[in-house]
Amino acid sequence: MTQETQLGFYFDSSKCTGCKTCHIACKDRMVGKTRNKDDVTNSGVSPLPGMLWRRVYEYGGGSWEQNGDSSYEQNVFAYYASIGCNHCSEPVCVKACPTGAMHKRKEDGLVLVEESLCIGCESCSRACPYDAPQIDLERKVMTKCDGCIDRLAEGKKPICVEGCPLRALDFDTMVNLRAKYGNGDGHFAPLPSASITSPNLIVKASRKAQPSGAGNGRILNIREV
Repeated sequence: MTQETQLGFYFDSSKCTGCKTCHIACKDRMVGKTRNKDDVTNSGVSPLPGMLWRRVYEYGGGSWEQNGDSSYEQNVFAYYASIGCNHCSEPVCVKACPTGAMHKRKEDGLVLVEESLCIGCESCSRACPYDAPQIDLERKVMTKCDGCIDRLAEGKKPICVEGCPLRALDFDTMVNLRAKYGNGDGHFAPLPSASITSPNLIVKASRKAQPSGAGNGRILNIREV
C-alpha cells in the first residue's frame, strides 16, 4: 500500500446541520448487509438498536456571565461531528485483535473484519478511540464500516457521503483529498487526538469548534436507530 492508494474521509463541520442523514443511510446499509430484509420490522425500524457504523454527535457547552451593569456575556457553542471509522494508518483495533480478524487491506488501506476469524472478544472495540468496531450481539462477531467496498467496486462513493444533503462528507484517496481540501484544521472535540491512531481523516472545523481534549463541552445527544 502507498499513500496514493490509502482511502480516507473528509468532514466539514461548518456545513453539518446534524440532520443524521449519513447516520441513517449507513444504518440502512448495515442492516441490509448483516440481516435478511425479513428481519426488519414493518415500521422500518432497525432490529439492531445502538449498533451504529456512523454516528452524528452534537457537542456543546459554554456559560453565561452577568456583568456589573446587569448585562450578560456568553461563550456558548454547539456544533456537530459525523464520526465513523477513519481506516487509520496505525489502527489500534488491528493491534488489539488476538486472532487477526481485524486487518488493514494492503491495496487501499481499508480496515476490515474477517468474521470467520472473529471470536467476539471486543478487544478492538475497547482499543478504538472512535468507537468504530460495533459488536453484533446476536451473531457474536464484530462489525464496522467497510468503506462501502461494494459501492466502491461500482465506482460510487460510500452511502454516507452520497446521502449527505449539504455535502459535508467526502471520500477518496488521501492524496486526492489533500489536493482538494488541504490538510484541514486538525481534530477538534469530541474527536480524540489524531496522534493515537494516525486517522485518514481531514476535518474542517466549525467557527466555534473546541480543541480536542479541551474538556469544556459535552456530547448533548445521539439518537440510536
